Amino acid sequence: MKDRDTAAFDDFYRATAPRVIHLVYAVTGDLTLAQDATQEAFAKAWSDWARVSTHDDPLAWVRTVARRIAISQWRRGQARDRAYTRHGSVAAQAPPDESRVAVVAALRQLSPVLRETVALHYLADRSIAQIAAELDVPPGTVKARLHRGRAQLADLLRGTTQPDHPATLARKENRHG
Repeated sequence: MKDRDTAAFDDFYRATAPRVIHLVYAVTGDLTLAQDATQEAFAKAWSDWARVSTHDDPLAWVRTVARRIAISQWRRGQARDRAYTRHGSVAAQAPPDESRVAVVAALRQLSPVLRETVALHYLADRSIAQIAAELDVPPGTVKARLHRGRAQLADLLRGTTQPDHPATLARKENRHG
């Protein structure tokens, strides 16, 4: 790869990696997972930088790859934990990190689709149209998710409610997309 390409990638990485980590952390609530997924996404971008750098928004590409990697790793961890539980062992869990802020704790209580939409809008500074394109949903769905996400976050941060039961959330998401 040419020195110019290397310098361009290095500049891109330095300018965007912290934001990608922050977004994935907000979506997953796990800093280590966010860092690992971000590192892997940037490695994939580097391996195909000639193509990725020509995208309209290379950051959106990296962000999407990092989110997908994090979700896949999280699902593998959930499957591993279920296997431990099924066989009589409970997977050891570290106590919650006291340095996590209340907002991240509240974000973790949102459904995955609400958490992702809220994180993309408020942490990645994506517009409703950009989120709709990235998630392949109509703009109205993004607006509804943001409305529900903000309302639930406000309630959670005030300590006045618990998040909806997963079955209720599934019905709402099916009804509202």
